[in-house]
Amino acid sequence: MRILLIDDHALFRIGLQELLQRRGINVIGAFGNCEEGIALAEAEKPDVVLLDMRMPDMSGIEVLHVLRAKGLTMPIAMLTTSREESDVINSLQGGAQGYLLKDMEPDELINALRAIVGGATIVAPELMGVLAKAVQGETQETTTRDIFADLTPREGEILCLLADGQSNKVIARNLGISDGTVKLHVKSILRKLNVHSRVEAAVIAVEQALCSRDQ
Repeated sequence: MRILLIDDHALFRIGLQELLQRRGINVIGAFGNCEEGIALAEAEKPDVVLLDMRMPDMSGIEVLHVLRAKGLTMPIAMLTTSREESDVINSLQGGAQGYLLKDMEPDELINALRAIVGGATIVAPELMGVLAKAVQGETQETTTRDIFADLTPREGEILCLLADGQSNKVIARNLGISDGTVKLHVKSILRKLNVHSRVEAAVIAVEQALCSRDQ
């Protein structure tokens, strides 16, 4: 796994770089300057880009938008101290595949990065309530259960796997179906729940306790 880190806090940046490298992860660059980081991302196409949210020359959201505007499709994750609802929503809507917090345990961070590289969208568990609140602002809470009733048993099963942060490939392997079939089910789930992303669908499932974590 090849990682690019862009963070203006030198102590954190250097410390994280050393931590990741000790775990056998290749940090191809660690920059405090956003322009330098953007240039390396464009040249080297890392497996994942980690962005701080608050930086003096550009915000993490601005860097995210620049990378996407350049046509770069690699996974991008925010790694920040910000728990602001607007930051979480703007990051995911801007094309980030992850929103992680700097106080998470090292093993949790590495597992999240591997999942993100594998195609999953990961939001720090502590922020699921924040995200749920934002989603509910766009969804009629009183009809949520009725909407769930429209899902087929297979769609309900896949929704719960989405809520566990699984990618389409992992879901396909677990259920013994093709990636294309999973994509069709996910598209139908989003339409029936009237949401725009798999993250929003997963948050609704978690908030409404649709899926038993003991299964």
